[in-house]
Amino acid sequence: MSGTKLGTLYLVPVALGDTPWPTFLPQQAQTIAAGLRNFVVETARSARAHLKQLDYPHPLRDTDIRELPANPSTATDAQFDALLAPALAGTDLGLMSDAGCPAVADPGARLVARAHALGVRVVPLVGPSSILLGLMGSGLNGQSFAFHGYLPVAEAERDERLRALENESRAQQRTQIFIETPYRNERMFEALLRTCRPSTRLCVACDLSTPNEYLLTRPVSEWKRSARPSLAKRPTLFLLLA
Repeated sequence: MSGTKLGTLYLVPVALGDTPWPTFLPQQAQTIAAGLRNFVVETARSARAHLKQLDYPHPLRDTDIRELPANPSTATDAQFDALLAPALAGTDLGLMSDAGCPAVADPGARLVARAHALGVRVVPLVGPSSILLGLMGSGLNGQSFAFHGYLPVAEAERDERLRALENESRAQQRTQIFIETPYRNERMFEALLRTCRPSTRLCVACDLSTPNEYLLTRPVSEWKRSARPSLAKRPTLFLLLA
């Protein structure tokens, strides 16, 4: 590989819902994505749909789209090297997840880490991140925050984790951010109202950057007195600050 000019790994954000690309992506990012012919993706089927949404000008049958390992934590460096082969040979490469920004609450971080290790330039493109959009719109502490991904599914473990996050939030004045599988959103919401203190502020951010966007922050005491939002089967982010 000595003397070969390496390609660039572009991190390409995609839509959080069914919206035209100019509403969530700058022109420069769309232009770069449209010029790529090689992609590493979370799911090939979703990637093809996203490329169509981006007005991708090339035939998808002629576009090299390869999926990340199903379990990145157990994948070998050799597997990631094979995915990075176009960049190692001098061709630019795109990384896409199924929604939002790749490698942020989504697969791809190990591919990015391997690119750095091999000297491949990494360029993150501007686009939607539900975590940052939710934090921006919540009115909660944006100077200290943590994203925890999915919490335990079992009710007792989940409630214990919620209490721990609330206690940490109170001690550190830290915004706690987490998500749930969409069909369990309403159970998570009820658990929050049941376990958190009345003064804790809770933000529910749903379908961000889409026409159905819902984003509201209230103390738990007010949520208990209000009509429940409809969250079933909708991508939702929960944020709390005690």
